[in-house]
Amino acid sequence: MTDLLAIGISHKTAPVALRERLALSENQAVAMLRDLQDRAEIHEAMAISTCNRTELYFVVSDPVEAETLALGELTRHAGIRPTQLVERLYTHRGEAMVKHLMRVTAGLDSMVIGETEVLGQVKRAYELALGAGVTGPVINRLFRDAIAAAKRAHSETGVGSLKTSVSSAAVELARDTIGHDLADQHTLVIGAGGNGELTAKALSNAGVHTVFVANRHYDRAIGVAERYGGEAVRMDHLPDELIKADIVLSSTGSPHTLIDAEAIEEVMRRRKGRPLLMIDIAVPRDIDPDVGAIDGVTYFDMDDLQRAIDRNLNVRRVEASKAESIIAEEHDRFDRWMTSLDVLPTVAALRQRAEQIAEQVVAENRTKFESLTEADHERIDAMVRSIVSRVLHEPTLRLKRASGADDAYTYIQALRELFALEIEAEQQRPATSGEQTEADVRSLDEHRERGRGGNS
Repeated sequence: MTDLLAIGISHKTAPVALRERLALSENQAVAMLRDLQDRAEIHEAMAISTCNRTELYFVVSDPVEAETLALGELTRHAGIRPTQLVERLYTHRGEAMVKHLMRVTAGLDSMVIGETEVLGQVKRAYELALGAGVTGPVINRLFRDAIAAAKRAHSETGVGSLKTSVSSAAVELARDTIGHDLADQHTLVIGAGGNGELTAKALSNAGVHTVFVANRHYDRAIGVAERYGGEAVRMDHLPDELIKADIVLSSTGSPHTLIDAEAIEEVMRRRKGRPLLMIDIAVPRDIDPDVGAIDGVTYFDMDDLQRAIDRNLNVRRVEASKAESIIAEEHDRFDRWMTSLDVLPTVAALRQRAEQIAEQVVAENRTKFESLTEADHERIDAMVRSIVSRVLHEPTLRLKRASGADDAYTYIQALRELFALEIEAEQQRPATSGEQTEADVRSLDEHRERGRGGNS
């Protein structure tokens, strides 16, 4: 029997200092998933790594051993002891894993409830794992259903209609901190990726007409600046731009700190007492948090932003409750599909066992009826097969109906135990990975042109 397992941390369980150590680049995620899938206990694997969470999803044969292996990989990646991570880690198995993934994808587990950026991130993570060959029929079905559930939640409820994201929440935090609108503030956005563009858009919507975008990919910075009425500057001009800026919002994908406290001390000396607001919405962080101790600098990171967001959740919670009902429906649908993977092989195994017994009894008694002709033996064989079919007809119908019942798993397991049914692993698979992959690639094509950035 296979089981579903998720293991991870998020903004709900771990501070940004730990989340940034566990953050996975795309290459790191693929390497980790391949290493884990090489182990006999892990059949399929997926990883989601965003600013607010790092999670691994598995189809396993031994959940306890798989969890131990995953914990070892995560702690080696982060360079910490397992004891430092265990108290912050959560695990979900079976139905709880399915529900958790669907809530994550719909933005219901996000820092900003109902935000839509995470949907693009999950799509991208799935596409990456699919291309790496570490998924399989169950993970493929699960993630397609989670994406579909998120789309339903956003289209059928108002949970995502307020258009609040981490980026827009950061702009709101800047406005609250400054104490007035931001139109006259010289604002610098560091990063022109998905998060950087969302930040530039939120600033533009707030009436900020001068947005300087610094990024290692200068051509991309130019495109973002042109779309939102800003000016692009190269990364090596960053020190001069820091001197000019009133507000700095940073959200790159850099694995290392870009701005250290020593550099900001020099910037503040040259600013001659002008205050500087710095908001870091990157994980790992772009800005050394020690800058917050420098006179004249106000510094916020993702943990500070979460506290600000938590103060204004009431409206989203009402719509989120409606979205939870949709997630429950989609969860039940997937659960019925998973149960059917057990039901169909069990039906086949039960029929095969009965036919084997019938054939054995007929063969044992064939020599006792020497006067029977070959035609008589054929009629006996047909009669025995008919008896088997009639005896199994009602149990087969009831077993198939059980696939939608809450206690289906217990029912199926009891039947397997009572009749000593051995189910081959391959019988439980709905399709080969190759068959699923073709369909998955086609379904993902439609997503590739859409936005993939954001924070969740």
